[in-house]
Amino acid sequence: MYAMQYPIALPADYDMEIIRKRVAAASSMLDDRAGLGFKAYLMRARGVAGSPVNEYAPFYVWRDAAGAADFLLRGGGFQNIVRSFGRVPVRQWLGAAVFAGPARGEEVGAATRRLALLPPEPDQDGLGLSQLMERETADLRELAAHSDVHTAVLAVDPHAWQTVRLTLWRAGAEPVEEGDRYEVLHVSAPELDRFA
Repeated sequence: MYAMQYPIALPADYDMEIIRKRVAAASSMLDDRAGLGFKAYLMRARGVAGSPVNEYAPFYVWRDAAGAADFLLRGGGFQNIVRSFGRVPVRQWLGAAVFAGPARGEEVGAATRRLALLPPEPDQDGLGLSQLMERETADLRELAAHSDVHTAVLAVDPHAWQTVRLTLWRAGAEPVEEGDRYEVLHVSAPELDRFA
C-alpha cells in the first residue's frame, strides 16, 4: 500500500467555490482507476472548523507505487493539477494499515489528518520501531471501531520518520479525532474493498 497527498495552499481571499466546481466536474474520472484504493477530495476553508488556511489537499491510497507513478508521471491525471497549480510537491508514505469502520457503506462528509513524528526510543534489539508501529496500528483499529468511521489509514514516511493517520467520517458526523479537519467533497474508491 502506498499513500500520497499534495496539499495546495490557496490565498486567503480565494473563492473556495472554484474548488467545489472543479471537483464536481472531474471527480468521477478516478471512480474506476485500476490500482487505486481510494482518493478523497479534501478541502478546508480558512476560518471553518479551526482551519488557518484555504487548502485543496487530495489524499490517495494506492495498491502499490506503480499506480501512483502512472498517475503522477505518465499522464494519468496529475497533469490536470500541474496545469492549474503548477508542479506541487507530493507527500508520500508507505502504507501500514487500513481499517474499515462501521460507516463504510455510508457517504463520507469529513476527514481528519494527524501527522506525528515517531519518537526515537532506546532500542537494544532493533525492534523498537516494530513495537511502536504495533501500538499505532492497535490505536487505529480502536478508532476505526467508532460508529461514525468510514475508513481509517495509517502510513509512514521513512525519510522523516513521521506517521500520517487519515480518518474518513460519515456525512453529518462530528469527528472525535484531533488533527487537521477537512471537508470531503467526493471519494473515488474503485478498489477500497481490497484493503479492509
